[in-house]
Amino acid sequence: MRPSPVIAHRASLAHFVSDPEICGEKACEFFEDGLLVIGESGIVVEAGAAESLREKYAGVPVVAHKNTLLSPGFVDAHIHFPQVDAIACGGGDLLEWLNRHTFPAEAAFADADYAAEMAEFFLAELLANGTTTALVFASSHKCSADALFARAREKNMRLIAGKVLMDRNAPPELCDTAESGARESRELIRQWHGAGRLGYAVTPRFAPTSTSEQLHKAGELLAEFPDVLLHTHLSENRRELDFVRELFPGEGDYLSVYERRGLVCERSVFAHAIHLGGDEWRRISARGCALAHCPLSNFFLGSGLFDFARARELRMRIGLGSDVGGGNSFCILRAMEEAYKTARMRGDNLTGMQMWHAATLGGAAALRLDSHIGNFLPGKEADFVALDFAAHPLLARRWQQSQTPEEKLFALAMLSERPTIKNAYILGELAN
Repeated sequence: MRPSPVIAHRASLAHFVSDPEICGEKACEFFEDGLLVIGESGIVVEAGAAESLREKYAGVPVVAHKNTLLSPGFVDAHIHFPQVDAIACGGGDLLEWLNRHTFPAEAAFADADYAAEMAEFFLAELLANGTTTALVFASSHKCSADALFARAREKNMRLIAGKVLMDRNAPPELCDTAESGARESRELIRQWHGAGRLGYAVTPRFAPTSTSEQLHKAGELLAEFPDVLLHTHLSENRRELDFVRELFPGEGDYLSVYERRGLVCERSVFAHAIHLGGDEWRRISARGCALAHCPLSNFFLGSGLFDFARARELRMRIGLGSDVGGGNSFCILRAMEEAYKTARMRGDNLTGMQMWHAATLGGAAALRLDSHIGNFLPGKEADFVALDFAAHPLLARRWQQSQTPEEKLFALAMLSERPTIKNAYILGELAN
């Protein structure tokens, strides 16, 4: 229990107050010696330079962190809860990998006790990697979503999830129907959406595994519940695109399949979006959709290189996703590193600020949660992560030699091959 209604953490602080694409370096506030003051209900009271705030909060207990950067907790904009046991399973592209590894792993989630056990493990892994908020695929089994929501609420996490909708092109034991999928989704929304810090996302896996009827019903759910999200995959793999054209002949491009069924709007979060056509980029931007960039799985499955530069030009909301289990790590720091490499492979460049923004405030905006989380402005929820910038000698040396916040943030992302994450905090309370 917290010993005082108000407590302060003293460490280096870094957070974003706006988008670096718009405001440049002014978007980031960095305090070499900072003070993060948290109120009784786990809400940020104030953050700034320790020297300027020390007298104001002289009577407040202070937790001093040595060699530590405090950052808003990482936001994982796309991850699969039932794919934990499919992580690091090699061989094949997306469609082959799904059939060989993913579907067998997801079948086990028909067992409610197993789902509850895995939910506990999954959330512990998120927190151990500094991720305090995530947008999550459950399996097609209603009990898997129930288990995840129940454990997340116990931990008081801000988490958005949804039961997968999938009524074809998958093993029979994983398929629902258009009717049962909509009914169970509606039941889950009514039970969990808005319960504590939880939210719901209508979650068709992707166009190839849903009939037109099921996608239509997903669109009806979005219309019925105007504050839930839509979470699905889009244009991840070229064979997937061919499959969509085969299944939906004469419907135009991949995005149009979702558009015709009411699934493209400002509440839509599309994962991957690697192989978009020019007009698809324009339409996604015009509708205000968000994209989840998943470089770990894009490399692991050989799917392709996301065009971050194009998304930035269109001022789109972009978050980073680990995409476990296609992604081979829960660590968003690793995703930052791979996002940088993706940009370089395309002849583009990503700055440290762009990466960290996407992992924090940008990710929160992609999930429409930036009014609640994502930075240390007064009134925000105090979900944050403590990172050890002296976790190993090479990182410590690079940090000391870095002269600017940009250089320090970039170094911390690029040298994340050894443990740098100390602790995660949920509403100001130690969570792991």
